[in-house]
Amino acid sequence: MDKLQDVIQLLEMYNQNHIIKLLNQLEGEKKETLIEQLEKIDLHQIMELYDNTKKQIEIKENKIENIAYLDKQKLTKEQKEELETLGEQAIRNGEYAVVTMAGGQGSRLRTSWT
Repeated sequence: MDKLQDVIQLLEMYNQNHIIKLLNQLEGEKKETLIEQLEKIDLHQIMELYDNTKKQIEIKENKIENIAYLDKQKLTKEQKEELETLGEQAIRNGEYAVVTMAGGQGSRLRTSWT
C-alpha cells in the first residue's frame, strides 16, 4: 500500500473525511507535503486527549486550610536575609513550591488603606 492510501485509511478511521477531500483536490508537491505532514500527526493521541476533555474529573479532597506564614513587615533584617538565603539555596537545589493566594489590589499596589 502506498503512502497516500495509508494516510487515507488513517483519516477514514478517525472520521477526517474533509481532509481526504482536500487531499484529493491537491496535486504534485502540495499533495506530497500534506501527506508528509499528516503522517507526522498522531491522530490516536489527539482523539484520546479530546475524549479525555469530556470525562468528569473527580476531586478527592476539597478542603481549604490555613497555612503557616510569616508577616514580612514584622521580620528583622537578619531574619529576612536568612530566609532569602534559604530560598535561594532551595531554588538552586530544585526544591521549590508555588502557593497561590487571593489578595486585594491594595496589598499589591501598597496603598495606605490596606
